[in-house]
This record gives sequence, structure tokens and C-alpha cells, in this order.
Amino acid sequence: MSIQNTRTALTALALACIATLGHAQQQPKLKVGLMLPFSGTYNALGVAIENGFKLRVEEQGGKLGGREIEYVKVDDESDPAKATDNVNKLIKRDNVDVIVGTVHSGVAMAMAKAAKESGTVLIVPNAGADAVTGPMCAPNIFRSSFSNWQPAYAMGEVAGKQEKKKKAITITWKYAAGDESVSGFKEGFEKAGGQVVKQLNVPFPNVEFQALLTEIAAAKPDAVYAFFAGGGAVKFVKDYAAAGLDKTIPLYGPGFLTDGTLDAQGAAAQGMLTTLHYADGLNTPRDTSFRTAYAKAFKLQPDVYAVQGYDAAQMLAIGLDAVKGDIGKKAEFSAAIERAKIDSPRGAFSVSKSHNPVQDIYLRKVDGKENKVVGVAVKGLADPARGCRM
Repeated sequence: MSIQNTRTALTALALACIATLGHAQQQPKLKVGLMLPFSGTYNALGVAIENGFKLRVEEQGGKLGGREIEYVKVDDESDPAKATDNVNKLIKRDNVDVIVGTVHSGVAMAMAKAAKESGTVLIVPNAGADAVTGPMCAPNIFRSSFSNWQPAYAMGEVAGKQEKKKKAITITWKYAAGDESVSGFKEGFEKAGGQVVKQLNVPFPNVEFQALLTEIAAAKPDAVYAFFAGGGAVKFVKDYAAAGLDKTIPLYGPGFLTDGTLDAQGAAAQGMLTTLHYADGLNTPRDTSFRTAYAKAFKLQPDVYAVQGYDAAQMLAIGLDAVKGDIGKKAEFSAAIERAKIDSPRGAFSVSKSHNPVQDIYLRKVDGKENKVVGVAVKGLADPARGCRM
């Protein structure tokens, strides 16, 4: 090859490299739709999830998979009637690449349906609706939190095996999350030799509990299992104690009963046992660094909701890194998350074939303003993913 031809070839190669670099640098921002409750009963939960997600993004220099993040926020108001319109606006009007949401299981079901139909990546940072990683499961749908079955089943085992309770009454809001939580508890409790003698419920988000508390007092069960969260959890735990029931009938629940609510519940919650995939006092280096960073950034102590938001960002980053920011490569994106061990503040976890976390469920006890870890209720608990075909 002549010197002239060599120069021409090198020039062409250099121009190609510059063009490639320019293309890489010109990657558009990744549009993340945050569809969360920013008002109403679950407002504090939505804010904590957003904070956790953004903390992880900031730790990565404001980019995931090499792409800057642009946020589009929607207040879902925990209203299933508005969910389809809200999620379709994010997908069709705002053209988001990823949706992160939500808290309310009824809203999450509409989001999962829209994500499954459109192929949009959905990461659920709280709502435990079993169907999301059951019959609604899809390659583009992931959960960074839990299924309603997981902490409930674990508490059923604890109440029956460790606490030696024989007869229990359950109480919850009458909606998907409550029904599934009670079902999970019942499965674990009956497997451990117990019996659920009555299942009580109130419409969501009703917090008038007095008539049902009177019914519980008259029935005199060995234990009560309750599923409430946010403002409803505050009211129920305080009403339960005000009725004097905490002195004679132990109250159990998944961790949402006391997570993010202890300041308001005060003395009424002291000594309560709950089960969840996160707890205060884990004292691992990973959790300590997370808690320190969160407190510094937001002047608040993190809770399980913040962890779930943080891990939603971690899962998204793992997928994006594998495809160099090209979220259109859905199969490679999904495979990377399926292979991963997520280094979470809760402890490392993986995801199942249905894309639900396989994780330790902790037994926690309320001590002051903390849900302190007592031990591991069930290690490496995987949701049964009933109905998932993927």
C-alpha cells in the first residue's frame, strides 16, 4: 500500500472513530417515569422510594449505563380507577423508556398490564401483588421489593412454630394486597399447625376499626395478624393498644405495619414482632454506608421503601450496563438482571425466573423507634410464582 493510500485509510479510520464516539456521546437521556403516590395515605412511601432511587443514580454520577436520567413524575394517588390513564400517558405521551412504580397493588396491576402489552420496562419498587410476578409475569417486568406472600408466609411460620400460637384472627383492608397477605399468613400458619378462625376486613382506605376490635376482643384468639401500611397502620396499631388488646392478644404483621410509622405509633407499637426483608440494626458495611448516605442527602432515616427504590435503580443499572445503555435490547437486558446478585442494603439477593427477589425474611421487634432485627425468619425465601408462564 502506498504512503498516500495508508494516510487515506488512517484518516478514514480516525473519522469513523470520531463518528462512533460522537454517536456514543449523543445518546439521548433515559426517560424514567416515576409513577408513585405523592399524596394521600401512601405519600411518605412514594417519597422514600423516589429518594432511594435518586440516591443510587447520584452515586453513579447521575448516569446509568452511560446515559443521563430524565425523570417524569406522576402522582398515582393510589387510585386504581386512574391507573390505566396515568400509565398510558407515560408510555404514549411522554415516551418513557422505563417505568418505576408503585405502592398500591391495585394500581400496580394496571401498570403491569400496560407494560406487558407495550413491552415497556417496568420495575415495581413496592406493590406486592402476587400476580405481578405470577400470571402477569413478563420478560420486561421486574420487582425490587417482595411479593405479598413472602413476609406474610414467614410470619405465619413464626407465629405457629416459634410463638406456638394455635388460633388466629386476620384483619386487613379489603383489596388485593390485604387479601394476598392474609392468604400467605394463613398458608404459613396452618402449615405450622395453627388455624385462622376468622378473617376480618374494612374497605380501603377506611380507618374505622372499633367494631372489628370489639369482635376480636369477644373472640379471644391467641393472635391477630394485621395488614395495613402508612396512615392506616398508624391508626390501627394505636386503636389496638387503646382498646387494651395488646396486653392480652399479641399483634403480628408484615413489616409494613411498623415501617415508617413508629414515630406516630409511639408506645402503642413497642415490642411488636413483624417480618420483612429489611430491618434496623443489620449493621453490615453495605447497609451502614447506605444509611449514612441517605441520612446525609435527605436529613431522614431510610426505611424499607427507600431500600426498594434504591435497589430498583441498582437493577436498572445492571441491565443497562449489560446493553451499554441500549434498553431496546430487551433479551440481553433481562438476562443480565436474571444472572445478577444484587448488592442490597437488605443483604444480597437474586431474582427468580419470574423476576421476584429471592431473599431472606427477617424477624424484627419494635424497640424505641427501630424495627430491630431479631434473626432470620426464613432464609432465601422465593415466591411460588403461581401462574407465571415465561
